[in-house]
Amino acid sequence: MAANTLVIVESPAKAKTINKYLGPDYQVLASYGHVRDLPARDGSVRPDEDFAMDWAVADRSKKHMAEIAKAARSARQILLATDPDREGEAISWHVQELLADKSRVKDVDIKRITFNEITRAAVLDAIAHPRAVNRELVEAYLARRALDYLVGFTLSPVLWRKLPGSRSAGRVQSVALRLIAEREAEIESFTAREYWTIEAQLRSASGADVTARLTHLDGRKLDKFDIANETDARAITDRLGPLSYAVRDLETKEVRRRPAPPFTTSTLQQEASRKLGFGATQTMRTAQKLYEGVDLGGETVGLITYMRTDGLQLAGEAVAAVRQVIATGYGDAYLPAKPIPYKSAQKNAQEAHEAIRPTDPKRRPDQLAHVLDRDMLRLYDLIWKRTIACQMAPAVLDQMTVDIASGDGAVVLRATGSVVKFDGFLRVYEEGRDDTGDDKGEDSRLPPLTTGEAMDPRRIDPLQHFTQPPPRYTEASLVKRMEELGIGRPSTYASILQVLQDREYVRLEKRRFVPEDRGRLVTTFLTAFFRRYVEYDFTAQMEEQLDDISGGRIDWREVLRNFWAEFSQAVGGTKDLTISAVIDVIDQALGPHFFPPRADGNDPRHCPACKAGRLGIKFARSGGFIGCSNYPECRFTRPLEVPNGNGEAEAAAQLPRLLGNHPDSGEPISVRSGPYGLYVQLGEGGDGAKPKRASLPPGSDPNSITLEQAVAALALPRIVGQHPETGDPIEANVGRFGPYLKYQNRFWSLAADEDVLSIGMNRAVELLSPLRVLGDHPDGGGEIAIYRGPQRPFVLFGKTKATLPKGTEYAELTVEDAVRLIAAREANGGGRNGGKAKKAAAAKSSKSAKASKPETKASKADAKAKEKPEPKAAKSANPGKAKSTGGKSTARRSAASTEGTKAAASRSKTAKS
Repeated sequence: MAANTLVIVESPAKAKTINKYLGPDYQVLASYGHVRDLPARDGSVRPDEDFAMDWAVADRSKKHMAEIAKAARSARQILLATDPDREGEAISWHVQELLADKSRVKDVDIKRITFNEITRAAVLDAIAHPRAVNRELVEAYLARRALDYLVGFTLSPVLWRKLPGSRSAGRVQSVALRLIAEREAEIESFTAREYWTIEAQLRSASGADVTARLTHLDGRKLDKFDIANETDARAITDRLGPLSYAVRDLETKEVRRRPAPPFTTSTLQQEASRKLGFGATQTMRTAQKLYEGVDLGGETVGLITYMRTDGLQLAGEAVAAVRQVIATGYGDAYLPAKPIPYKSAQKNAQEAHEAIRPTDPKRRPDQLAHVLDRDMLRLYDLIWKRTIACQMAPAVLDQMTVDIASGDGAVVLRATGSVVKFDGFLRVYEEGRDDTGDDKGEDSRLPPLTTGEAMDPRRIDPLQHFTQPPPRYTEASLVKRMEELGIGRPSTYASILQVLQDREYVRLEKRRFVPEDRGRLVTTFLTAFFRRYVEYDFTAQMEEQLDDISGGRIDWREVLRNFWAEFSQAVGGTKDLTISAVIDVIDQALGPHFFPPRADGNDPRHCPACKAGRLGIKFARSGGFIGCSNYPECRFTRPLEVPNGNGEAEAAAQLPRLLGNHPDSGEPISVRSGPYGLYVQLGEGGDGAKPKRASLPPGSDPNSITLEQAVAALALPRIVGQHPETGDPIEANVGRFGPYLKYQNRFWSLAADEDVLSIGMNRAVELLSPLRVLGDHPDGGGEIAIYRGPQRPFVLFGKTKATLPKGTEYAELTVEDAVRLIAAREANGGGRNGGKAKKAAAAKSSKSAKASKPETKASKADAKAKEKPEPKAAKSANPGKAKSTGGKSTARRSAASTEGTKAAASRSKTAKS
């Protein structure tokens, strides 16, 4: 018998849970995240047609939509129960639009329902209060998606042509990248300044020790840099030693510390980073599992409310439950007389649902230890404690300041400390802090003291200090800064940070963001030629306008018209921009970074090879490098990186170096340096034939390469052996990106510590064997397995490789987790069509790269002092007019991976669970 009501949600886990709450009259199906998106080709958004948009159902969604359409034909009512935010509203709208195209469901009543938590009561209440799809939220989604598409498909080709080797540009990610790059520039330009303080250890009459610092000398308050060197510090120390001291002033002040508000998306990501070491992606993935719930007593129950929110309010019944937990668990002293209200200070807080909280505050973390994995339990514990603490009484502290003066009053030492009189919310939870390098010692405890009490100096020490540069951003501090600037929204933070890492614009080093040289080049280019569009204020204003659309205060197409008019003009303005002009700008901006001052005082740009040329930034088709201005007479090059001080550049200056003659052919073999690193060459070529060359593994020492190693490298690729199970050959080789194994037409990168010249069969088979076989993909298509990667393990499904996020243990990965990673990778242009996309992109960029070819050869054009404006450079400034082809569709796939696509991919990730 067919169900009367069809309920559509995103994920099968959510569907399974809700199905248990409803009777046989209901059928719950999953859409598996977003069901359609803008095709990754020119013309999907057409500004000339008032921003008409084409949508295409994703291949992986066709099967699921077919099932939904089939069930819809026999239903009397359809309830769209996707997540309660803009993305969820968009998914519901897409499903409704697709079903409306099916003539058999035209007369079916289609409604929208939302619930902030997956519990029986919340779901049943939502079903009792259906509504129409919110058109204003949908239009805000359409505007955001169109903006991201237009920026990605218009700006990315400019990057590819004008900045060879760069990748896609995104509307919001480019601004986040600028934050990271500018912080690094601040650190590099920072000059440390020395200063000294004087610290005294004194003992009271009762025998208690007190630590105090010198604050006044000769009746004058000391500034931070008044004691500038060791000589002055020692002189003051010697003067203070013989003096007698007593307590002159003692001030005690009662301070009340209030609890932090409940979690929003950004504050949860920040605190999980500080306290748990979670990245933003890991936090959201774990929170999704808690939201979708676990089996408790035979019923699946969601443990937290919806986790994409910037609201601070809590439902009245939730506050009442929290207060009950406080009263019974901690006593009336910890319960305020009235509930503590919270309201978002953000101007554009636009999520209509609550802060993140436990669905049942009485469900303590220790009661769930047997049903939650380690990450889920730790995150639930964090959310539970923060929620309980936010409704607890303030902590009361006595802050004490003691001035200890010399007998003549010329010297004053100050000690500060605090004592907790009542712990209040601190009994449960204390918010973490980002390190600022500022430790005022206010948490130290002071013994009871009285005015006039004598203090015996036991030790007086001069302490040396240096001012510190601003710290690099952690995920927590970057999210906080983006939120302060109004950049991004709750559902986008994790995807913004992830895409910057995926494109290798930044890397995480000791949990802090470091911009890669590739990222700094892109930021410098965009800041120089598209400054308005990477300005913090401009990006925040765009977010405000999107919020205005969702609030019905402005027409979404008007926002797009205003943006496109100026943006397309800016892109068109780069038509005559030559690569040489780009190089000049970048060379000037990043010169201090790539050519830092030398310790010996010599010019860091002085060419070590010809001794006459000047080193500068050059571009080849696949990226930048350092080259000499005397090309072609001088062919010195080195990779585009900061010199590491190990003499590599000086060693490279002595190249090419003859190693000897090949034992078989007798031809000379030499080691040389190129834009991509060291290589060995056999002979000199002739009659138009190129000599045979072989790349050397990264990190090779040009002075220690032997003839035997060079012969082995020239023999690459080499057959390691036949795989013992399949009989297929295993091949070892070195490519542009380092050493690798090739097996069954698949490539497996080798880690830096693997020797491609000597790796044997046993090790090769071990590296090619899966760490774990997870099982078949639920949608069919074959097996999912986890393999070793050069840095981190990766999931392999067909031709799709998806690297595991940092911090993810492969032993704990489930099939559902793997499916989410695969879906995100495929949505990002990787996987089955990824190779074709890259080839098409390379072919597409090769035409425009002709202008960069002289730069590839170290600027013959510069030698001739000729420049030609690039033809047809602004053709893509209007993607609405472009005629798309299959090649172009895949060629620009990487451009489509802007924040909108990443958000969709993120939605697909969570939906697959």
